[in-house]
Amino acid sequence: MRPAEIVRDLFDRLPPRYQAGPRVYLGSSFEVDISLTEDDDRSPVTADGGVGGTATLLAVEQPYTIVADFNSLDEYEVRVYDSEREQTLVAVIEIVSPSNKDRPETRAQFIGKVAALLREGVCVSIVDIVSDRHTNLYAELLSRIGQLDPRVGADPSAMYAVTLRARRRRKRPSLMDAWYFPMAVGEPLPTIPLWLSTALKVMLPLEPSYSETCRLLRIT
Repeated sequence: MRPAEIVRDLFDRLPPRYQAGPRVYLGSSFEVDISLTEDDDRSPVTADGGVGGTATLLAVEQPYTIVADFNSLDEYEVRVYDSEREQTLVAVIEIVSPSNKDRPETRAQFIGKVAALLREGVCVSIVDIVSDRHTNLYAELLSRIGQLDPRVGADPSAMYAVTLRARRRRKRPSLMDAWYFPMAVGEPLPTIPLWLSTALKVMLPLEPSYSETCRLLRIT
């Protein structure tokens, strides 16, 4: 499912003050500008004024350095902004890729990203049509916060869509509303709510954008 097709579907559904745009980050083909990486192999500053000049602070313990390829994770999403509130981000549609589900660390990163958006009051919709990775990221998010959704069940579907909305309360823990739609191969994709504010939502059918993506990519 291509984010651009979802943006096209949202064009006639969003009120005039709201704007949607696709965001695609392909880790395997992403190039880092050389100016950002040309000094990556410099030796660390030492306490006795080694490479990098004289240290003016007390020496700290030497770090444990590992290879961390943050560019290897794919991201497919649509972001919706409120132009009357200085382009405030109000909603995000996260389209799950295989790389979001293939390892515990990538799943944890995806869940952490969703949690961070919810904390900021952003509505998050997760659309997962990856059928060959039998992990439900919504179920893992619930496990992270110590909660259960009876609709998910003991054997969660690998394919699903869910819209999440956090609601803050004074002097009490926040609430999270969830609209969950399990999916199956061969069945039409659902229509999901996308909340633009506490009182305003649009209904987004996923099937048209999915069908158009399949047509363009010649997927039968």
